[in-house]
Amino acid sequence: MRRSIFTFLQYYEYFTTTPVLLILPFSASILLSQALSASSFSPLLNIHGWFKPLMGFSPSSQFFSLLNIINLSQTLFTSVFTLFFALTSLLIGKLLIIQALIHQKPFFQVPFSSFASLYKPLLLTQLCNSILISFINVSAFSLLFTAFNTLEAFGFTTNNPLLLLVAKAIFYSVLANASVICNLALVVAGWGNCTGFAAIRKACLLGWKRNSIIFSLNLPINLCMLAVEGLFGYRVARADHIIERSGLSLAMEGMLIAYLYSLLIVLDTIASCLFFKNTKEDLQTDYAAGGYYFQIKIVKKEDQTDDA
Repeated sequence: MRRSIFTFLQYYEYFTTTPVLLILPFSASILLSQALSASSFSPLLNIHGWFKPLMGFSPSSQFFSLLNIINLSQTLFTSVFTLFFALTSLLIGKLLIIQALIHQKPFFQVPFSSFASLYKPLLLTQLCNSILISFINVSAFSLLFTAFNTLEAFGFTTNNPLLLLVAKAIFYSVLANASVICNLALVVAGWGNCTGFAAIRKACLLGWKRNSIIFSLNLPINLCMLAVEGLFGYRVARADHIIERSGLSLAMEGMLIAYLYSLLIVLDTIASCLFFKNTKEDLQTDYAAGGYYFQIKIVKKEDQTDDA
């Protein structure tokens, strides 16, 4: 994390302008989608309420309370609302950061052909990431649904708050692992090694080897992002603030908060790039050391045979 902040400050003029301004539409769409899902649109987004009569749960079942807690409706709405910006604004901004770190200089000194040739792998990887996240969400939802249904079928109560807390923790831990792997897969694809599901597979291997490090990097940035989202909801999205303040003042403060959110995405991308670079170098060093040791063993065996 210290090296990420140092790298960010080393190219402060670049990282706080071009990539941040490109990521800004995506950040604004994230914050707006969460504000809309919590506003008057929320009854329309009550997805689990539509399916409740079809799933065979009793009216007192706490499974749907769990869906309220994990914000399933808000997650689906945000994913659809921000999809276009995730495939354009976010990817281009991340690509500029990755290119700057690969060439150790800002993007305006990097050939345009290099940028154009790397956007397609990132786009393909992002689409694969979306498929993976959707699959994991559906799988986790199905497992929770089966578990709650089985417990109620055997007469166990699901009204225990501790059970809901454990289910929520499992759901978010699985989702957090998938999110970290997907972010790292974009860096792998941007570095020009592989793309699509191959990049996700390589990111899984790298994340598995240094699991504690990558999640310790991701946790503080995610907490800061949650704080910025809360700040946007408190300062911009509240109904009394919208009524009391002028549109220009509200819009300017909203853009400033979205700018802060974009800065955190930039820092997160820098941290993922440095993690990938260091892990790759360590693996190459370990492989070279292992090969050298293997060659020494062979030479020693040949010497012993000649002596005999």
